[in-house]
Amino acid sequence: MTGLRSAAAALAAAALLVSTLGACGGTSEAEKEREAKAKEGFSAAADMKTCTKDAKAVSKPYGSSFPKQWPFPQQSVVFNAEDRSGAGTIVTAVSSAPFKQVLDFMNKDVVAAGFTIKDGETEAHDAEAEWTGNGYSGRWAIRESASCPGDTVIQVLSTSH
Repeated sequence: MTGLRSAAAALAAAALLVSTLGACGGTSEAEKEREAKAKEGFSAAADMKTCTKDAKAVSKPYGSSFPKQWPFPQQSVVFNAEDRSGAGTIVTAVSSAPFKQVLDFMNKDVVAAGFTIKDGETEAHDAEAEWTGNGYSGRWAIRESASCPGDTVIQVLSTSH
């Protein structure tokens, strides 16, 4: 019986610890839902058909929740910025630089500008990463353009803290 009580006490303590940790440092359900909607909208907002030669630059600033110091490769044209209020700002650019060069830029130049990559994945023709820095956080994704040979589409989702 004592063994059973000890096991039950340990289980109750573990449950209390998990619920306490979730309350202290975890993400609220509302915040998780907001992030999921932002990521869903992020993927849907990607314009994969605009080529560098046809892109018309939008003016800065791109939105209240987008960092002014976010760098894009020199060969890029930022052609769309959507400020989605609480869900953040989605900025889309297209670059005449090849995918591997843009990937190198995202991993080096963006990081040198004060943005830390938290998690990501790279495949043969696309890459994405979660990032944070300078009072902002978000996600970036790059993809070889299927419509414009040699072009790379860059998309950045940003929210301010």
